[in-house]
Amino acid sequence: MWRKLFSLNIESLHEDTITQKAFALIFAVLCSMKIIGLALLLFSSCAVVQNNDFVDRAEALMGDHYYVYSLPFEKNKSYLVVQGYESKFSHKGDYAIDFKMKQGSKVMAARDGIVSFARESFSEGGASSKYVGKGNGITIKHKDGTYAHYWHLQYNGALVSVGDTVVQGQLIGLSGSTGFSAFPHLHFEVTRQPRISREDFPVLFYTTGGPKFLQPFRRYKAL
Repeated sequence: MWRKLFSLNIESLHEDTITQKAFALIFAVLCSMKIIGLALLLFSSCAVVQNNDFVDRAEALMGDHYYVYSLPFEKNKSYLVVQGYESKFSHKGDYAIDFKMKQGSKVMAARDGIVSFARESFSEGGASSKYVGKGNGITIKHKDGTYAHYWHLQYNGALVSVGDTVVQGQLIGLSGSTGFSAFPHLHFEVTRQPRISREDFPVLFYTTGGPKFLQPFRRYKAL
């Protein structure tokens, strides 16, 4: 079952390779135009090629925590993935996904669970290290003991409280750009520990093309 599902995610490897070459060309052009900041963001957001080697590592990291998640936003809405798994900008060694979202976009629970953490008191954010640890977010514990983290929510953007039971697809918060965040987006991550970036691992999402590991610089529509 694992291998059958994972095979769905490596069908477009050739397409992904071509896409990466295209990004490399754009990167070179941007550098020649001295738009270094944009070039670095583009280059660093390209995650590792998710080929058979990635799938093997993902399978080992996931262990027995197999679950296909819903995309964490409203049905029929589409958002761009700006950072994927193991991206070098701020996800180096991490298995998190960043969705580019306008301030105040609705964030939905990707899986049933119980809210174990909710914070909405911060109002500022930026790319400076002084904002690390100062973001608003929600953590939901699942029945298998894993945790999903929804981060960078806006001020007063947590619409659930600790102890609340939530169901998949329920409105839980509003996106923002608090904490260590260069622009409005939603950071989503699944871990084995209550804290973010502790024992995280890649997860599959339901997409219009079936269960997939999300790729950077692609838009995905919630079903």
